[in-house]
Amino acid sequence: MQVRPSRTGAETPPVAPVWQGSLLHIHVTRAARAPMERRDLARLLPGIGVEGDRYATGLGTYSPFPDIREVTLIETETLEALRRDHGITLSPEQHRRNLTTEGVPLNHLVGRRFRVGPVLLEGGRLNTPCRYLDMITMLSVCDHLVHRSGLNARILEGGDIRPGDPIRPA
Repeated sequence: MQVRPSRTGAETPPVAPVWQGSLLHIHVTRAARAPMERRDLARLLPGIGVEGDRYATGLGTYSPFPDIREVTLIETETLEALRRDHGITLSPEQHRRNLTTEGVPLNHLVGRRFRVGPVLLEGGRLNTPCRYLDMITMLSVCDHLVHRSGLNARILEGGDIRPGDPIRPA
């Protein structure tokens, strides 16, 4: 938080961030189509990705959209909306994103920097849902995830993160 001088020159109290969320879950997978593995700790490496994840090791493949996808995030609120509005339960182990967040406006973080615990990320493009998710989950979720399929991000400053870490604007 930053301290701002008032019109009289005295410092005013720190300004709180507009929002602050938290990290609920961390998942990686070692290979395409392999089940996602829950982690209680993950090391995020700038220019590489989440240590142990298929994309960081070069074993994963992306759709043809150009983007930096060192780490992917999705909101738990999206999972709750799928359940509430469509009767579809998609667990954090199924959505194929690395980080599940709560209280974080991911769609508004394109091109913006934010922190997950000590790690500095920069939002890339919004993730595009694909039929692959329908195929591996045997659920019809793709059409319901348009504009809510999460955020791809670049790791600017790496470090270790854990569920419960705060997520806030940088």
